[in-house]
Amino acid sequence: MEFHILPIIITFLMLTVATNAALSPEFYWKSMLPTTSMPKAITDLLHPDWKEEKESAVDVGNGGVNVGVEKGNQGQGGGTDVNVGGGNGGVIVHTEPKGKPVHVGVGPHSPFDYNYAASETQLHDDPNVVLFFLEKNLHHGTKLDLHFSQTSNLEATFLPRPVADSIPFSSIKVNDILHRFSIKAGSDEAQVVKNTISECEGPITIGEEKRCVTSLESMVDFATSKLGNNIDAISTRVGKESEWQQYKIAPGVKKLAEKCVVCHKEKYPYAVFYCHKSDSTNAYSVPLEGADGSRAKAVAVCHTDTSNWNPKHLAFQLLKVQPGTVPVCHFLPQDHVVFIPK
Repeated sequence: MEFHILPIIITFLMLTVATNAALSPEFYWKSMLPTTSMPKAITDLLHPDWKEEKESAVDVGNGGVNVGVEKGNQGQGGGTDVNVGGGNGGVIVHTEPKGKPVHVGVGPHSPFDYNYAASETQLHDDPNVVLFFLEKNLHHGTKLDLHFSQTSNLEATFLPRPVADSIPFSSIKVNDILHRFSIKAGSDEAQVVKNTISECEGPITIGEEKRCVTSLESMVDFATSKLGNNIDAISTRVGKESEWQQYKIAPGVKKLAEKCVVCHKEKYPYAVFYCHKSDSTNAYSVPLEGADGSRAKAVAVCHTDTSNWNPKHLAFQLLKVQPGTVPVCHFLPQDHVVFIPK
């Protein structure tokens, strides 16, 4: 599915920010987090005019429906086009090589929102699909069939905070949002917008704090408000993109933190992240070796207290465990970000 969106006019604010480093999201990151490297999961979502340097790493995939504000692509009246393409970013995990992989993406009833029960699609399209695993299996030698999805040429870029804050992000303003992006009511694209907003406005899991951030500046503010300014930002890194294959956990699994802020990329016409913080979370760096010789360094998040999750959540139905009994883990897609204390 793709969005087909006509240009929206954000010229004055966009071009002002793009040409003034003192106002750019990248400058804000550096001012708030001067010792924290920006992962490529973030730099790939910056407007080209904001990037002072381009990295060559290949650790970022394409998550969901994406927007690219492309340099030199001007709409009528000098406006900057916000062009939206479709993608299938995420992590696909399944246990049998002959199974039909099912992408478990980020959106309403996504596996990363623990209040929701698994959908019929998640449960029955392929019973062999596994996104979650147990913490006790997070060790050298464990084998998992994984697919870290391919990188797209079109990214959903961050809007500068003044622009993002000027656009409604509320279920009571959905019609206004659809109008601004020239999205036809009743279309699949309209449903994606509604679903993401609904997830962001949904109930909070007990023991967690969450916020959907619509700008990089807001992401930084949320992370630093929970963890302070002495933090690292990390994401899954994949050395070579490939189709699904068997990976083996290599030596060197490293526990990074016992509390973190995790930001999941959402499906939306511009970069929006669902960020949440929990003290009952362990973050790990996990080296992986693919059957084709490729290597990856994945970020795994393990939830040590699942007692307040929906008992019909996908993890429990797939792992055949009960809420609150054992730590439950999952790998993060390449375009998600984890903030951890240094």
